[in-house]
Amino acid sequence: MSNALAMLNSTTQPTGFAADDLAACIAALQDCAQTCTACADACLAETDLDALLDCITLDLNCADICVATSAVLSRQTRYRGSVTEALLAACRTACAACAETCERHAGVHDHCRICADACRRCESTCAALLGVR
Repeated sequence: MSNALAMLNSTTQPTGFAADDLAACIAALQDCAQTCTACADACLAETDLDALLDCITLDLNCADICVATSAVLSRQTRYRGSVTEALLAACRTACAACAETCERHAGVHDHCRICADACRRCESTCAALLGVR
């Protein structure tokens, strides 16, 4: 059991989500944030840096949005659905944009392929939590 799930199970406050689903989303958000940060760093070391500027920007924006969303999802006491839903929707948008850009470079840069995959998983997990298909 992850610490996120253990913490969610230890609270008596209703969260609006199943604890397993919420913990899975938190894990996907944290994984995506780390992967996007590492991808941006790897892009900075590439010789075709100018071609990767959009990728770097989207990586960093996506990472920051994932971190913020993960933090809010971890704080479910006095749950506010509208705020959580807005962050999940923003995260889906950021992950989709980052994945699309990284996918364009995935054939040349393995770190972009890995990042695109993490972004797609996170996008899907956020959508599932929102009940969106």
